[in-house]
Amino acid sequence: MIWWDEAWAMKRRVEMFVRTVVARAYPRVVGQHRELSWVFFDIFLPLMATCAYVFVYRAIGAPEQYIGFVIVGGAMTAFWLNVLWGMSSQLYWEKEMGNLSLIVMAPNSLMAVLLGMALGGMLATCMRALVIVVLGSWWFGVNYAVGGFLQLAATFGLTMTALYGLGMLSASLFLMFGREAWHMASLLQEPVYLASGLYFPIRSFNFWIALGASVIPLTLGLDAMRQLLFPGGESFGFLSVPIEIAALVVLCIVFVGAAKVSLDYMERLAVREGRITDTKR
Repeated sequence: MIWWDEAWAMKRRVEMFVRTVVARAYPRVVGQHRELSWVFFDIFLPLMATCAYVFVYRAIGAPEQYIGFVIVGGAMTAFWLNVLWGMSSQLYWEKEMGNLSLIVMAPNSLMAVLLGMALGGMLATCMRALVIVVLGSWWFGVNYAVGGFLQLAATFGLTMTALYGLGMLSASLFLMFGREAWHMASLLQEPVYLASGLYFPIRSFNFWIALGASVIPLTLGLDAMRQLLFPGGESFGFLSVPIEIAALVVLCIVFVGAAKVSLDYMERLAVREGRITDTKR
């Protein structure tokens, strides 16, 4: 009967995890329809920045593939911003609003809470990314030549998994910084745009700089997707697609595992010592 009790307990934990994810995703999905002006600002203003890079590349006579690189990179900025502001700084804002103690005391996983927030925010994120790709491709006549749907789907899925794992890890770290969380989020926004090659091939960097930037999941994910989406994209790639997919698998394991360890530590700290930051006053 021991195995039956363990199986039942595991089933209950899985159910609690799934219900927590759904419960935290629901407010963000519904909230997208509460303030429609946000839809405009979240979609069309970033599209203007993407268009600016397109005009720069056309003015200097860059290869036509660069136009497509900019469109795809502009779409992926939506996911990075969702991770940075929708996940990494989320626990800090919950603490500022007085909700974090309730979240920690509830009989559910902090990882489930953050995952629900991420999935809920992905509705607007995917819409923004889709609009940028569709309108940008139409306006500038971007041609695609998909070189493997399975590889493309695997690359995108692994990139999102590793990216949101990084967001969960950052959520606990930002919480430990306290009031510096806002400044850390602002500090990381633009450097990641540069290091991940959102608007240019990462191969433009020195090999060792590009290798170091590959710690950010967006770097390898974008590079692999560009090789798979555009004719002649392989010539602009940093590494081959299979190697980049394998590296993304490693990043998924590392970031998700580290996020689990870090969030569990923060939860134990809150229960054992009655505080939710690592800073002793």
